[in-house]
Amino acid sequence: MRMGPLLVLWLAVFLSGTWAVDRGNFKTCDQSAFCKRQRALKPGQSPYRALLETLELTNTKLTLQLINDNNKVRLLLELYRLQGNMTRVKINELKPLKPRFEVPDVLINDPPTEPLSLLSQDENGVVLSLGADSQWLIVSAKPFRLDIMEGREVLLSLNSRGLLAFEHLRIRKDTQVDPEGAEKKEETDAANEPAEGETAKEDGMWEETFKSHTDNKPNGPSSISLDFSLPGVEHVYGIPEHADSLKLKTTDGGDPYRLFNLDVFQYELFNPMALYGAIPVMLSHSAQRTMGIFWLNAAETWVDISSNTAGKTVFGQMLDYVQGSSETPQTDVRWISESGIIDVFIMLGPTPTDVFSQYASLTGTQAFPPLSALAYHQCRWNYNDQEDVAAVDQGFDEHDIPYDFIWLDIEHTDGKRYFTWDPHKFPQPKDMLQGLMDKRRKMVTIVDPHIKVDSSYKIHNEIRSKGFYVKNKDGGDYEGWCWPGNSGYPDFTNPEMRAWWASMFAYDQYAGSMENMYTWNDMNEPSVFNGPEVTMHKDALHGNWENRDLHNLYGLYVQMATAEGLIERSGGVERPFVLTRAFFAGSQRYGAVWTGDNTAEWEHLKISIPMCLSLGLVGVSFCGADVGGFFKSPSTELLVRWYQTGAYQPFFRAHAHLDTPRREPWLFGPENTALIREAVRQRYALLPYWYQLFYHAHHSGQPVMRPLWVEYPQDTATFSMDDQFLLGRDLLVHPVTEEGGRGVTAYLPGKGEVWFDVHTFQKHNGAQNLYIPVTISSIPVFQRGGSIIPRKARVRRSSSCMEHDPYTLFVALSPKRFAQGELYIDDGHTFNFDKQKQFIHRRLSFANKALSSRNLAPGSQFITPSWIEKIVILGASKPSKATLKTPDGKENLLEFEFDASMSVLTLRKPGVNAGVDWTVVLQ
Repeated sequence: MRMGPLLVLWLAVFLSGTWAVDRGNFKTCDQSAFCKRQRALKPGQSPYRALLETLELTNTKLTLQLINDNNKVRLLLELYRLQGNMTRVKINELKPLKPRFEVPDVLINDPPTEPLSLLSQDENGVVLSLGADSQWLIVSAKPFRLDIMEGREVLLSLNSRGLLAFEHLRIRKDTQVDPEGAEKKEETDAANEPAEGETAKEDGMWEETFKSHTDNKPNGPSSISLDFSLPGVEHVYGIPEHADSLKLKTTDGGDPYRLFNLDVFQYELFNPMALYGAIPVMLSHSAQRTMGIFWLNAAETWVDISSNTAGKTVFGQMLDYVQGSSETPQTDVRWISESGIIDVFIMLGPTPTDVFSQYASLTGTQAFPPLSALAYHQCRWNYNDQEDVAAVDQGFDEHDIPYDFIWLDIEHTDGKRYFTWDPHKFPQPKDMLQGLMDKRRKMVTIVDPHIKVDSSYKIHNEIRSKGFYVKNKDGGDYEGWCWPGNSGYPDFTNPEMRAWWASMFAYDQYAGSMENMYTWNDMNEPSVFNGPEVTMHKDALHGNWENRDLHNLYGLYVQMATAEGLIERSGGVERPFVLTRAFFAGSQRYGAVWTGDNTAEWEHLKISIPMCLSLGLVGVSFCGADVGGFFKSPSTELLVRWYQTGAYQPFFRAHAHLDTPRREPWLFGPENTALIREAVRQRYALLPYWYQLFYHAHHSGQPVMRPLWVEYPQDTATFSMDDQFLLGRDLLVHPVTEEGGRGVTAYLPGKGEVWFDVHTFQKHNGAQNLYIPVTISSIPVFQRGGSIIPRKARVRRSSSCMEHDPYTLFVALSPKRFAQGELYIDDGHTFNFDKQKQFIHRRLSFANKALSSRNLAPGSQFITPSWIEKIVILGASKPSKATLKTPDGKENLLEFEFDASMSVLTLRKPGVNAGVDWTVVLQ
């Protein structure tokens, strides 16, 4: 099938050198009818009243009806006290004309509840106990408002500004459809009256047009809104994905932050436009407390943020009464969604770690990736053929640069038919994969969720015959333009479709695939080149639901089905690796994300840090940016600096656009090759630490890459920092991201802390801004005093080649605390660590001049041939001797060297197995 002339023209523009987002392709709030309507509402005029006589309290929840006094429509409020210091608030219509969408498959279970107890009630409201720490929930009747308090402190308030708005489902006045029966008609007459501020012919309520696209709305207006007030809070974070600073900005005078998964062509920086993914989770932080708000809604959503002083608001009058008059800072947040219900989880912390655990208990933790996925990935659009792949692979060996994965973009397929290979360019894919496997390397191929409409294409025929495509409003298969030309879009919301899709990754279905081949899901917002805002029409149908109701879930479902396919093909043994561009809350359970189609510019390098930090705060630790920039061509300096930065970000992949010159690491002269080689080798040496951090992220939900305030929550100097970050708690990284940079100023946090430069071993005190002169080879990285970090010094061609190599332990001493660290080892690729407890987890401790290794997991079983090759102790004093003691009672004197100028003690060849107990005593 040939592409239509319009698609050819569109692609010509898409692939041309005019690389800049056309903002006119994407809506502003004023162009989104529901956002404009909701934003027009004025605060302080809430029509909602709690009908206290309807209150019912059970062991699991409180229910209470609310009434809109303007139109008499009733809502049902449900309040839950959840285990782990969380509160859930649900609001729906009491009697909707038809069910409203509630998000499935995101929560990992039905969150366990704890009893609420009624403390007092009068005509003005009720007071409920939330149990621990003198926490109260106050329900005020008129106007309806919720306040969560701890002692005399108001932690958070809902509807304090009166911006709760719930557009009820109604029957269109100009239709001839009658309600079923007179009684139903009487119930709906009042509800069908225009709401406050509406007119019967309000633009966009039943139909709206954007550019050439008309969105028909058979259900009419259905948007929802709720405001939250956070007294004492000046810093809020999260709600990715946006190319913006870590600390969210106020939106007064501009557009709200938008959450609506879109294929945005070369996105702009520092604005609230929607990008590829949407996670409706916001964290607030102050020196006193960290909290989170999880707005579980998958429709198009806008988030307004404003700063205020609590004493100047109506809400502030209550604060003055409770806390005493003050000029308390306050952040007000308002969520607006196009459809669905209000379902919000309030995570009350109080620490950052608590909030991460609370969110993980709701949506799950980061998938534990194969160790090789944490190594370096080489990609471009596109490697031309099998010979090109072999040449690039050989180039890495010739230039002594390690890598683990080489990637193939859309051109490797037979005419953009996914699950196939171009028969001329890739005639023997298994030979190619076997060649990589022989070097213990792997491949990723792209499998996008738009399917070429072609009667000779097996995948298309099966999806069509099974009725698995998304439907248009008239019931036919929804079709749009994407890379193959005319394409269908599988309905991944259908579990039968997901199961079928997963089955297509079986080795006997995906011809040419092997166990060292993994998957990349791109364009899964979904991208529809000729659709409104380059995506699917909102009135497209997924079963009984419109795309408008669940749009932001599509990418999560694609990655979910793909990851399941990779697990199934191995009989449930092997961990998958799947990269996705679109995502939602819960996507962390299925793999990695990247920041999309960035540009080879210094500002894009800088923005990669806050973008990944924001994702880590809301569960997605496995994040990275295209090293070098996808669009345009980087200068050699920018390319080197990007490798140096990417080497210390969780997902480390170079990628480039089809029209850019080749940029393999050895194409920029021997000096730059050496600089890139060193950055990549630093990544490989640190893989034991990276793997350990991901193990903890998988078990506890703690982010791998984290802002400084997570570990130093009372240090206000850290609250807005996003040009440096921590890996775990023990490594601080301040990449050089300025063109021509000759120095950076790193903030070393922690009064009484010490930090060691990992390259020079120079010791620096905490709680200071440290100016660091830099050269083109510098990557400023510091290890926290009081920590022990494992590395592998023998860097080989791939991480798998280093599997059994020995460890070097870097012990950084501190006057403030004993030094501690961990060592985690498993087979690196299967689920045996979980299913069969096959792993090693050791506690490393240095105290009273003794370094010891003890078992943290007595019930686990795993044997490693790896051993401890060297121990480097920073901030040490010179001993007279060093003795290794093992459980069998043997004692061996160790050779050592001591650098008095740097206070560095090096113990050579302890020779003890990494999986057993041992102690080194210094005398």
